[in-house]
Amino acid sequence: MKIPVIKIGNSKGIRFSKTILDKYKIRDAVDLVFEEEQIIIRPITHARAGWEEAFKEMHERGDDNLMIDDVFTDENQEI
Repeated sequence: MKIPVIKIGNSKGIRFSKTILDKYKIRDAVDLVFEEEQIIIRPITHARAGWEEAFKEMHERGDDNLMIDDVFTDENQEI
């Protein structure tokens, strides 16, 4: 896809259509990766994105049980 480089103040930039912004979930910022002879533009994903929904699904399936005890029998509680 060929996109023109446009003047923005003293700088230059590119514009993305709403379709591209929506498809790649680009909001307020992007991550630029500079590699040999190319620039990769990636949407910024938030750490732990989707975790809330995943935890709800785990709970509904009964997969949210503790794997290990939160207190061990040999643990010294007198500190």
